[in-house]
Formats: sequence, C-alpha cells, structure tokens
Amino acid sequence: MGSPVRVLGIAGSLRAKSLNRALLRAAGELAPPDMEFRTFDLATIPVYNADVEAAGLPESVAAFKRAIREADALLFVTPEYNYGVPGVLKNAIDWASRAAAGEAPVMNGKAAGIMGASPGMGGTMRAQLQLRQAFVFTQTHCLTAPEVAVSKAHERFDADGRLTDEATRERVAAYLVRLAEWTRRVASRITSPA
Repeated sequence: MGSPVRVLGIAGSLRAKSLNRALLRAAGELAPPDMEFRTFDLATIPVYNADVEAAGLPESVAAFKRAIREADALLFVTPEYNYGVPGVLKNAIDWASRAAAGEAPVMNGKAAGIMGASPGMGGTMRAQLQLRQAFVFTQTHCLTAPEVAVSKAHERFDADGRLTDEATRERVAAYLVRLAEWTRRVASRITSPA
C-alpha cells in the first residue's frame, strides 16, 4: 500500500461538545502525511431492526457501509457509559456486521484502532475492551498497542474543544503513525498468500 492510508473516524457520542468528538477532531488534525482522514457521524443511523433491514437498507446505513468499504482502516473514538460501549456505537457496528447476499460484511478484514476520552480515571478502557470483543465476531483486525485512553479529559481540552495537552497530542500522533503501519501490515497479509 504505497498510497495514503484512508482512515474513517467514528465517534461513539452524538453530543456536539463531546470530549470524544473533540478527540476525533484532534486525530484528524494530527494525522500523519501518509494518512487521508475522514469521519462519519452516526446521528442518522436508526436502531437496528431486522424487519427494517429486510424491507430495504436505510440510506444512512448504506452510506455508513460505503464509507467503511472505501476506507483502509477504521478509527473508533468511544466514550464509556456504565462500564461499556455506548448504544449508538454498538448499534452502528451491529448494522455494519450484517452482509448483503453474496457479499462479505464490510468490517471483515479491516484494520482498526480505538481511542477514548473520559473525565474519569479509567479513560474508557472497559469500553475499548468491549469493542475488541465485538471485533472478534466482525473479524476486524484491531491494533492492540499502544493504547490511547485519555483520563481526566476535561482538563486536556480547552473551552472550544481543542486538545491542548501536549503529552496527549503526542500520544495521539504516535498512535496514528502506528495505525498507518498496522493497516499496511494487515493489507499485506490479506493480499499475500500464506
């Protein structure tokens, strides 16, 4: 993969001033030169319902699946609610895990990264672990290290949602470099015969 790595960033919060949306914006700013970074907003994804799916894929879900298909890697930036993944993010993954007849699920074989920000001390580690468990089923290849779990996140962003903590900015930038490397490794394993 000599061309730029195309990363799709997905925030697991719908709140406009979410710390995780702010962290996703920071990731876009800090992306290395060999990375093309775009985002997808989950606000229009309906709650998963097999009856709705059978009647025809909602356009917002079809757009989400297209965005995943076009990306080389996915970057999930998740809050932690009640020790777990927010429903909006799990719901989107449930939709993405479903395959149309004759097609592989869009997350199958994708490289992925996870980050999260929380005002608490845990920095979303439990939610990140739940995502990793879901990725076993979706056969999504998640970068396991380093980890970016921003604790006391309200102290690391300014009033405009800009990541101002230099150490955290460096960690995010380094993580994105590793995600680009990981994505190339995953792609080479998938395209090269064993």
